[in-house]
Amino acid sequence: MTTHARSTAEARAAEMSVGAPTGRRPVEPVPRWAVRVAHAIPLCVLPSGLWRVALVLGLAGHDADYDWAVWERPYVIGLSVVSEGLALSALGLVRPWGEVVPRWVPGLLPAVVVPAAVGAVLIMLFCAYAVLKQIFGFVEPLNENGDGSPTSGPAAWALWATYAPLLAWGPLLAILTVAYYRRRRANDASAAARPEAG
Repeated sequence: MTTHARSTAEARAAEMSVGAPTGRRPVEPVPRWAVRVAHAIPLCVLPSGLWRVALVLGLAGHDADYDWAVWERPYVIGLSVVSEGLALSALGLVRPWGEVVPRWVPGLLPAVVVPAAVGAVLIMLFCAYAVLKQIFGFVEPLNENGDGSPTSGPAAWALWATYAPLLAWGPLLAILTVAYYRRRRANDASAAARPEAG
């Protein structure tokens, strides 16, 4: 096989969508804006994870003398790793490894769309609660001195600057989920309307 033919075959395979019969181009390939949104999601989550790691290492400029319980540091690091892993899973809504699936796999669309939609809603609710909690003080502060988080100075600015991008995570995931659902439905309808080759 020549280099040109091989690169053409690889390009076709990369463009195939979930539910599209083998060797056929999808009716709706992944739009560029969706790819950008999928890549933006992990970048929105990364700053808060880095801040939590800095907090555990005593580099965040807040509570350097805090007496950590045995389980707290692994929990904070684990929260950062799990959050970033979940954010990276959004790439499956636009990448070939999340889009190319044999037609015989049943119920894939709900198996992808339902968790992504539920995740987007939960993230938005959690972010709304966190913001409202900061504004109205729904719960008592967690530590002895009455401060649950830094309230002034560079540590407070770092906290807000690293957590503010999280507010975009839920809406971006919701937009990406709707785009994935519409693209899949269009590709499935097109595949059903055309007779199978051979």
